[in-house]
This record gives sequence, structure tokens and C-alpha cells, in this order.
Amino acid sequence: MAIMQSRRRFVTNAAVAGAAGLGAFVAALGAREPSWAAEPPPEITTLRLGEWPVTCGPQQWVAPALLHAEGFADVQYYTWGAQKQDWAPQVLVSGDVDISVSFIPADLMFADSGEPVVWLAGSHIGCVELVANERVHSARDLKGKTVGIGAAGDLGYIFTAMFASYVGLDPRKDINWFVDPRVNVEQLAEGKFDAIMIGPPDSVAAREKKIGHALVSTTTDKPWSQYLCCMYSSTQAFVRRYPVATKRALRALLKASDLCASEPEQIARIMAIRDVPPSYTNWRYEYILQGLKEIPYGQWRDYDPEDALRWHALWMRDLGMIKNTPQKLIAEHAEWSFLNELKRELKT
Repeated sequence: MAIMQSRRRFVTNAAVAGAAGLGAFVAALGAREPSWAAEPPPEITTLRLGEWPVTCGPQQWVAPALLHAEGFADVQYYTWGAQKQDWAPQVLVSGDVDISVSFIPADLMFADSGEPVVWLAGSHIGCVELVANERVHSARDLKGKTVGIGAAGDLGYIFTAMFASYVGLDPRKDINWFVDPRVNVEQLAEGKFDAIMIGPPDSVAAREKKIGHALVSTTTDKPWSQYLCCMYSSTQAFVRRYPVATKRALRALLKASDLCASEPEQIARIMAIRDVPPSYTNWRYEYILQGLKEIPYGQWRDYDPEDALRWHALWMRDLGMIKNTPQKLIAEHAEWSFLNELKRELKT
């Protein structure tokens, strides 16, 4: 059973972290954008979010104050690593979480298998890197080399396979795969494999420790940097049953995304004091802050989530990872009406 923890202590944590400016910013947002005051209240007053030890979903960690303003009296969290170690969209489908930041490739695989995932809006671009040792100088050099992944078919495999396919390699034949559930960048330094896909704060720590070099960065390297990598997702049942709550929750998360872009120092302080598994040795303020500064949060208005879904789906279908066409998956699993309304409301 998932561990659900109330975040009524959010204000206390924020104060400990010196986040007085964060509270002022939240208040200013509410004062400037009263257009939804006449909306009906959410159909439910409890909302469940996810909490994972990565820095590419900080919106969920800092959203409680914004969600309280939207009428959610109780914001609860599924905490990764307590009794379960599931990520989105697994936790959406299982019913542990109502709305979440999620990776597009994982979403596509779940949608392709018929799971009721619904895409609501884009979150951000580029939060992962393919890091290699001195034996690998370009993505084409991965031919005959070994890449570390946590499990067969996991996100590390999917992204690396797409990178390899983009430069003409066949990931099923040209790359050797080192599988270890505890795979980490330190194993790259030890020579157990030649490359690994990582994200912040590990990617930031790897640069600081001079472990490897980036072959591909989805934050800066085209064409990957031109497409969203993460979405805000929910389920068909939640969206249909609670449309007002869906819109209000999405609005709070999109505003939290803007907050991550404008107040990275405050967000990093809040994140740095949160509990994470002991194995996450790179969970340090300076690494978290650098990761927040590098990922372009707050640009959800500028990127087309449908283009991103189509881009990833085409590569994944070509690699045999999904069977359905991008058009079919988008038609059956995308709901952009809330995003279109919020774009008009949250213009600045």
C-alpha cells in the first residue's frame, strides 16, 4: 500500500528553508489572476500527487500552497521508496495518484497497451543526458559498446535506443546492455559499462566529479531539445468524473512550473531538506539548484505537447516498442481542452 503523507507541514518546511519570498510570489500570482474566482469549487477536496527522488518533477513538491488556493484542503503524497517503488504512469493506473508529471515514453507504452492514461499538458523539455566514458566520442561510437540500464525496456533503454537509432544504429544488435537494478553513474567510472542515461541531480554531480562526458543532452541538443520529454497526466476516470478538479489541479501545477523557473533557489532549498533514500548520495542543494536552472521550466506555453507525443511515438513504433500509430494514441488519450483554457488565462 502506498504511503500517503499530509503536506499540511508545507508552510513550516518552507519557513525552515527560508522561503518567505516563495509565499509572496504565490500570493502575487493569486492576486493577479482572479479570472477563475467564479468557477465552481473542485468536486473533491483531497488531491493525491507523487513524490519521487528526482529533480525533474519539482512542481509536485512545491504545489501544495497553490493547490490549497484552488480549493484542495488536503494534499496527499505517494512517497517513492516507502513500500512501493512505482513511478508515473504506474501510480496513476493503480489509483495511488490523481495527477502527475510523467515521462512521455513510459506514457506511450502504457497507452499503447490500453491503460487509461490521459495527457493534459506539457511539463518541460530535456531532463536527461547520455553520459559516456573516454572510449565513446559520439553516439555512433556506441556500436559494439556497453550501456548500463536498470532493467530491460526501462526508460534508460528506451531513450538510448532512440538516440542510437537516430544516428543509424540498431540498438538490438549494435549495443550490449549491462542490466543492474542499482545501475548508477559510479559504475561508469568503475568501467562496468561505457555509457548510461542519467538526469539531475546525478548528471550535475557527474560533471562536478568529472565522470564521463555528455554524448547527448535532451536539454541542449537538437532535435531532442525541440520536444517536451515530460507531461502532466491523469486517468480517464479521474478527468471524466472530476473535470473542475482536473482543471484546478492542472492550473496549480502549471503555475508551480513558472515558479520553478523564477525562484529556483527557493525551490532547491525546499527540495534539499526532503527525505530521500540513503542511496541518493547526490541529493545536495547545489546539485538540485543547478538542475533546476538547466531545465527550462516555465516554457509549457511554448511547446506543443502533441508534437512531442508524435515525435517519441514515431521512434518507439519504428523500434517495435509500441504498435499503435501516434494519431490513434493521441486521439484516444489526449485531452487538451484544459490546457487551451489555461493558456488563455495564464498568459504571463
